[in-house]
Amino acid sequence: MDLYNAIQDLYAEKEKLERVIASLEELQRAAGGSVPPAPSSGRRHGRRSMNPDERQEVSARMKKYWAARRKSEAGPKSEP
Repeated sequence: MDLYNAIQDLYAEKEKLERVIASLEELQRAAGGSVPPAPSSGRRHGRRSMNPDERQEVSARMKKYWAARRKSEAGPKSEP
């Protein structure tokens, strides 16, 4: 079985599971129960935002980094 077929099979299985979950939730609603929210993994996605002090620290550090890099590139070049 090649990778493409395996992925297609997994997508088909996922769709089937989503339909089954939806029908079970509908049965629960019809029985008068409430549907609990989907469980979250508790992990945050994306980047963490920085406060202004952290931004200043990063800015100073990067200015120092780029100044040193420009200095090393502008150093003596040996031309043949």
